[in-house]
Amino acid sequence: MDPTHEVEILLVEDNPTDIELTLRALTSRHLANQLFVCRDGAEAIDFFFGNAPNALRDIGVTPRVILLDLNLPKVDGLEVLRRLKGDERTRTIPVVVLTSSAEQPDIAAAYRLGANSYIVKPVDFEAFSRAVSDLGLYWLLVNRPPH
Repeated sequence: MDPTHEVEILLVEDNPTDIELTLRALTSRHLANQLFVCRDGAEAIDFFFGNAPNALRDIGVTPRVILLDLNLPKVDGLEVLRRLKGDERTRTIPVVVLTSSAEQPDIAAAYRLGANSYIVKPVDFEAFSRAVSDLGLYWLLVNRPPH
């Protein structure tokens, strides 16, 4: 398997600014080399289960962590989460909800559907950058997934 095609972090995010900030934060900690971005929920579902050119079955690697926004076009983040946690092939991939919603119903629904963590995006750039950087370090370097 060609390591250049490994996807360690799958970012599911439609906001170009948040994508850029996330990439910048992960790059500063040398964690962005194997990041793949899906820009809506349908693209994320297609990445795992569909016919997309980078579909999971084609690249043969599962991400070590998924950073998932809830407010997505086409298919919302909660539906993406439901599909991921409802399928045997993707159930054990850690999903961190990284969203602007601090609404209690969203938080409860995300955990009920199997989210591993729920983080409200900080508005401040420095706080956002620190949160994403810490997320990457934890999920890629500290956490031990099942094999």
